[in-house]
Amino acid sequence: MTKKCVGCGAVFQTSEINKPGFVEKENFEKSLVCQRCFKIKHYGDYQIIKKDKKDYKKIFDEIKSKNELILFLCDILTLDESLKELNNFKGRVILVITKKDLLPKSVKENKLLNYIKNNYNLDVVSILFVSSVKNYNLDVLMGLIYKYKKSNKVYLVGNTNAGKSTLINAIIKSYSEKNSLITTSILPATTLDVIEIKLNDKITLIDTPGIVSEDNFLSDEEAKNVKIITPKVEIKPITFQMKPNQSIIIGNFARIDYLSSHNNSFTLYVANKVAVKRINLNTNNSLRNLTKHTFSIKERSDVVINGLCFCKIVSEANINIYVKDNVKVFIRPNLI
Repeated sequence: MTKKCVGCGAVFQTSEINKPGFVEKENFEKSLVCQRCFKIKHYGDYQIIKKDKKDYKKIFDEIKSKNELILFLCDILTLDESLKELNNFKGRVILVITKKDLLPKSVKENKLLNYIKNNYNLDVVSILFVSSVKNYNLDVLMGLIYKYKKSNKVYLVGNTNAGKSTLINAIIKSYSEKNSLITTSILPATTLDVIEIKLNDKITLIDTPGIVSEDNFLSDEEAKNVKIITPKVEIKPITFQMKPNQSIIIGNFARIDYLSSHNNSFTLYVANKVAVKRINLNTNNSLRNLTKHTFSIKERSDVVINGLCFCKIVSEANINIYVKDNVKVFIRPNLI
């Protein structure tokens, strides 16, 4: 008999403890979740399981070709050009922006909405900000689901750690009598396979493994660092009035060298647990052993270290960014 873990979607097996879906033989019949999900939920003990990224891509490509309603979740902190991928979906798409509550309360939703519309030219039926923690806009989201769904099936997709499983759990608690919840974790690749959750006779939510972004800072990062880097509460921005020949050190993770000859203003948006300091560019070589990225940027631009932070820069600037290899660093217009 084939059984699936209701927490991560992996097929149960009893032979290989380090593979997805492992349960002890004596627990096979009565278990609802695999051993890995049980340990994540009850002990915070996260076991990294490597799956072939081709498996994730196959699932994603199949969903792109379906004429069904898609909820595409995107973390507000990681907005980039990859959003334009939504225009390649056959079905209707609702862009669901998560974790807005991590930005300062002074950042208005309408401004962020206009930013997305003006910069990404998306073919979607709606853009909605939600907070699974605060149940913000869940009623609105459910209304949109009923309005735009093609059948009973509604797919949730997005990058790993975008909050798909957390959103589904919030919906289950508010709109279903089910007791079983999907396993969630701040660490990447918690969901391993497709999970179907029948809310009622009219809606079945289908959770999918997160799209693995190899150029994200969190990819292959140690669990202890992921817990530091991933913000859980409202970010408190840190502003530095930068003078020539100054640098910013971001924990043990990245360095920004300011190379221009005029004063400037840098505002860093990073998890509050990450220690940040300003140093002398010429006398401190910390983190210069990391991979260097060089930019000449226009005024009112953000430099984004994918998965770690972004820095709002007011005036034109020449900068060097030092960060570990393979992490995407890019420039965009000021989000805030």
